[in-house]
Parts: sequence; structure tokens; C-alpha cells
Amino acid sequence: MKVAIIHDWLVTYAGAERVLEQILQLFPRADLYSVVDFLSAKQRSFILNKTVTTTSIQRYPWARTKYRSYLPFMPLAVEQWDLSAYDLVISSSHAVAKGAITGPDQLHISYVHSPIRYAWDLQHQYLREAGLDGGLKGLVAKLILHYMRMWDLRTAHGVDHFVANSEFIARRIRKVYRRDAMVIYPPVDIENFSLETAKDDYYLTASRMVAYKKMDSIVEAFAGMPDKKLIVIGDGPDSSKIKAWARQVKNIELLGYQPSSVLREYMQKARAFVFAAEEDFGITPVEAQACGTPVIAYGKGGALETITGLDQEHPTGVFFSEQAAQSIRDAVFLFERETEQILPAYCRKNAERFSAERFRQEFSGYIRTIIGEKDNE
Repeated sequence: MKVAIIHDWLVTYAGAERVLEQILQLFPRADLYSVVDFLSAKQRSFILNKTVTTTSIQRYPWARTKYRSYLPFMPLAVEQWDLSAYDLVISSSHAVAKGAITGPDQLHISYVHSPIRYAWDLQHQYLREAGLDGGLKGLVAKLILHYMRMWDLRTAHGVDHFVANSEFIARRIRKVYRRDAMVIYPPVDIENFSLETAKDDYYLTASRMVAYKKMDSIVEAFAGMPDKKLIVIGDGPDSSKIKAWARQVKNIELLGYQPSSVLREYMQKARAFVFAAEEDFGITPVEAQACGTPVIAYGKGGALETITGLDQEHPTGVFFSEQAAQSIRDAVFLFERETEQILPAYCRKNAERFSAERFRQEFSGYIRTIIGEKDNE
């Protein structure tokens, strides 16, 4: 079979790119397409150093740093690819990749990290955080998102089979597209995170400091618990607000951005990892568990599928019900009362459910099943 793999954009190596990496391991001879490709020479190994077919947006002014600003032009751009020569098209999509045009005799399987978040149920949150919930610019943004929703829904009909990265996203796909999706959890590099049973007396949180990650709520929570040390790793637009909170107390240590090797060391020794975002899946909590570190997490989204709560056998963490300081504090107190129930070995065993090898086996098995069904039609 001749195979094409489509990815939204290639600018970094993050969660979606880890999925792409494993798909390329399964189809090393596939051709790769992306809206833009700004990976450096050192970053290209995960795409097997392939030459990528991009769109006209690659050549737009300031596209390297402002590619997201060209979102309204991306639907037209991805529709210009001529994919008629391929038997199998696999899209890895959280924005526009699934909208590439295929024919009736081609098989299009889309691995969806999420329907376009800022166009659907997270639209109002996105507009508020971008300062676009009013005024002329806000009106233009709402019109663009309205257009994106219509295009996104229309192109869902061109996908033969959907795969979701969690049950949470499968429900979102069902809500938005009225389509069922097979759930195959994304790969986590658990082999890079070894089990550590000896823990130090500090809590850890690590993330990009953007509004929906709610890092400010975590810092605020620990500011009200001066006897508990919190280490914060990460930077981003909200860093000034978080620094303002941290300056008021002595128990919070901000380390800024740190390389993965440093993050891993802190993760291995932390008493618990604190996670306040509502994520589609959430790789970092799984990495923490791979280190044998329990997770105190917001009880919505993918965290409910990757963390085992106190109400289950072999718990790996506790949940809080609101993305607010007091709710986080209550969860920390609960964790400390029940900490003997949560063993590092339980955490590691739970994390092993999300290995890269498991992903390759499940995804390749699913592809073979779908192809077999198509051949028997």
C-alpha cells in the first residue's frame, strides 16, 4: 500500500508529535505532509529525517513564529494537496489535518487529539483569555471560528474511521461529529522515567504557564500552606502572575524552564505531582507515575483515565473537584491522610499501560483490522 501521513504543523516535539513518531515507526516509507515544517536539523530524527510536503503557508510572512495566525487560511491550504495516489491516508489531527481531501476508494483514518478546541466547546474560554470576547476584533474572531466549525464538521464526513486519544475525546468526537471513535491511548516514553521509591519532602508541578493549565491556582494553594514546599518548573505568558504569588511566601521555589533530565530528577524525588489542567489526555501525570510518584489532579478530562483514585484498588493519586486553591488544598490534605495507600509500585505499574510499544501494537492491529474489513467488502 502507498501511505500518506498528515500532521497539522511541525514546529516542536510535544505530545502530538510523539504519536506521529510512533506512526512513522509503523510506516517508515510513508510520505509526510504538514501545513508548515519549521523543525531544526537536530529535531528531525523523530520524523526519520523525511522531506515534508508543506502548504503555501510555509512561505507566508512571519509564518515561522506566527503560523497559528494563519488558521483561517489552513482549510484551503490542506485541500490543495493531491493525495489521489495513496491507498491509505492517516491524519494526526488537533486542528486541520483531518480535512485533507480523499477519494471513495481511499482509506482515511484520523487519529484525533481533539476536535479544534478553540472552535468548539472551549471557544468562550479561548476568546476570554485572548481578550477577544468583545469589540470589533472579537466579532471578527467569532466569525472566523464560526466558519472553522462549519468546515470542521463538513470534513468529518471525509474520514472513514476515527481514533481518539482518550475516552474523553471520543465523547467530544461523538458530540461534535456524531461519529464513534476507537480509543487508543497515546504513547508515553515511560522507559525514560525510572521508578524511585525514596521520596523527598516537596511537591512538584511542571507545565507551560498558560491560563488553562491553572498553574496560578496551584501556587495560590501552596501559598496558603506554608509548611509544604512546592517546586514549580516551567515558563510562559502567566509567569509574571505566578512569580508575584511566589514572592509573597518562602515555601514556593520557581525554577523556570528546565531540560527534561532535570525535570525527571525532580519528578522522581517528589512526594507528589500536582496537576490542575483539564487535558485531553495529559502525558506529564503518566510520566510522574512512571517515576513512582503519585499525582494530585483535577478530576476531569484525561486524568480520570490515567490516574487511579482512592476509590479503586491500587490507587495512584487523588482528585480535586474545582480548579481553585481551596479545592487543591483539600486534595493535598486528603493525600497526606491516605498516602500509605498509594505505593510507588502501583504508580509505575499503572504508567506501563501507556508505553510506546503498546501504542504500536494497538494502532497497527487496528489498521490491519480496518484494511481486512475493507478488503472483504
